[in-house]
Amino acid sequence: MQAPAPKILGPKILGIVNITSDSFSDGGKFLTPEAAIAHARKLVAEGADMIDLGPASSNPDATPIPAEEEIRRLAPVLDALLGDGIEVSVDSYRPETQAWALSRGVRWLNDIRGFPDASLYPALAASASRLIAMYSIQQGQADRRDAPEGDIIGHICRFFDERLKALEAAGIDRARIVLDPGMGFFLGAAPETSFEVLGRLGEIGGRFALPLLVSVSRKSFLRAVTGRAPGEVGAATLAAELIAAMKGANFIRTHAPAPLKDALAVAAMLKDSARIR
Repeated sequence: MQAPAPKILGPKILGIVNITSDSFSDGGKFLTPEAAIAHARKLVAEGADMIDLGPASSNPDATPIPAEEEIRRLAPVLDALLGDGIEVSVDSYRPETQAWALSRGVRWLNDIRGFPDASLYPALAASASRLIAMYSIQQGQADRRDAPEGDIIGHICRFFDERLKALEAAGIDRARIVLDPGMGFFLGAAPETSFEVLGRLGEIGGRFALPLLVSVSRKSFLRAVTGRAPGEVGAATLAAELIAAMKGANFIRTHAPAPLKDALAVAAMLKDSARIR
């Protein structure tokens, strides 16, 4: 009889499905419902614990699309995945899209602006969905490319302090919130900023005592230091994801769950064997 597979300890994996025409790494590949659904199922088979559906590119050079188009792209894909029993996160900063997702029973919302719109707070408070609140230097200003002066961790923590205060005051349970410190262009054009945040994740986790999500997959700061194109930066992505896991990330959002799942399994075996501390 084959021995059972060892239990893999470590962060939960979010598989990225971009239902977009202009995402920096895979724009257009999964724009049709059939392609997006098939890809999501593939990512789950490869080890993703849940799927993060993005109906619009967050690239600062992308063309904005209205909430109606986001919902049109999401609806058939979401229906299919929920029908499969797959846990889904909807990645949108538009309140109309978020409200629609809540009405469909989505268990996660992922907002790159960190839920700034107070008009949505009553609906958020009435729901049971978990909220991924991300920090970015842009805060709705796509042309902002440089990190603010001073300590970037200080800026991130002040943002989270303010946003958590507002969400909790609206009756949203703090325990429902996951913090994402942002990476790549969300932290500015200089790759050093993202590496600093990656190396100091423990400071953010320790301050807020909340789960952290990290998304480094194919990001610009990795491409900058390797000279690789988005489709060629898999090894650098995996290295950064393992660092994030070691630094305390509870969730990792990735284009490639399979290598990450394998790497986490190896790390778990080494840790269980007391070969690393």
